[in-house]
Amino acid sequence: MKLMVVDDDADMLAVVGFALRQAGFPIVSANSFGTAVATFRGERPDLAILDINLPGGSGFDLCGLIRKESRLPIMMLTARGEEADLVRALELGADDYLTKPFSPRTLVARVKALLRRSGQEGGTQTRVGDLALDADLLTLHIGERAIKITPLESRLLQLLLANAGQVVHTDRLLVHVWGQRGGGDRQLLKQLVHRLRQKIGDDPEKPRWLSTIPSVGYMLQGSASE
Repeated sequence: MKLMVVDDDADMLAVVGFALRQAGFPIVSANSFGTAVATFRGERPDLAILDINLPGGSGFDLCGLIRKESRLPIMMLTARGEEADLVRALELGADDYLTKPFSPRTLVARVKALLRRSGQEGGTQTRVGDLALDADLLTLHIGERAIKITPLESRLLQLLLANAGQVVHTDRLLVHVWGQRGGGDRQLLKQLVHRLRQKIGDDPEKPRWLSTIPSVGYMLQGSASE
């Protein structure tokens, strides 16, 4: 079984791909209309998740093309929630429509429902090493510990977990946590990281989980470093 995710937002691709991979689904991805068509025809996925706004074409065009060549389940994943868009997507053959922002848990549940309706199955818990994020319940699990977190902390963790073991640049975190229109700055991000470290009991001088990379960004490890 293989799922295809199409979005021109690199961070959204990372978060969606992370959630689905950790739920047990192999993923192929594309960030434009042209690469999506090539990926679809080359990889022959079992389900497609499509954004509407894409370079080189639209998700609507892609949905119609895929539906002409395949009966695989199609989910539209988009920031546009207008009724006209929903109606158009369904008329073109989409099977479901999920509007951003969304919960990774809800996304996985909707994907599983689509696969069940098409006679397929899948799924396990989202986790990276000793860390598991429940975005719906706003809870971070570290081993047997369950720590309540805020929505902003959850969005921060989503991107860090999706890139576990890799440095995530400060600018990417600002956009992902506070959105394209701003509302956050580097000082607010530092405060957010500080509060999160306090909750998980991490010493910034000798971090077990969340490391600061000076003048670059932050990195989260999926298991405690020695």
